[in-house]
Amino acid sequence: MRLFSQDTKVQALKGVPLFEGLSRKELVQLARICEDLEIEPGKVLCKEGQTGHEFFVIVDGKVQVTRKGRRVATLSGGDFVGEIALVTELPRTATVTAETPVRLFVLTRRDFHGVLDQNPNVERKVLRALGRRLAETSSDPTLA
Repeated sequence: MRLFSQDTKVQALKGVPLFEGLSRKELVQLARICEDLEIEPGKVLCKEGQTGHEFFVIVDGKVQVTRKGRRVATLSGGDFVGEIALVTELPRTATVTAETPVRLFVLTRRDFHGVLDQNPNVERKVLRALGRRLAETSSDPTLA
């Protein structure tokens, strides 16, 4: 079911740090493989401790993010969760639950890797962005 225009998806993906170096054409390529969804309140998008397989971009609505049962954030339109699941098989660090009806789109790791296999330039750009993010978030200067 198509809920969002390609341009809506491209604009949202452009704001994701992992994709900051991608061209419009490359963002369009990602937007085309995203699935649009409508989620009911109470639905769990991802569960802390489970291996993630998808990345979510919220267009409308609100989700609650909890860690160890405690609310740590509320996310809404323009926010995203799960980008690390696209590049690793690490367990989710939080549970994300819809608080209101939510409209979002999803990019799965499998589909993302398909794009990377077809376009090594995208993979290089994503790896560079990931490296920058790691360097920015590292509090230990000896890890640089």
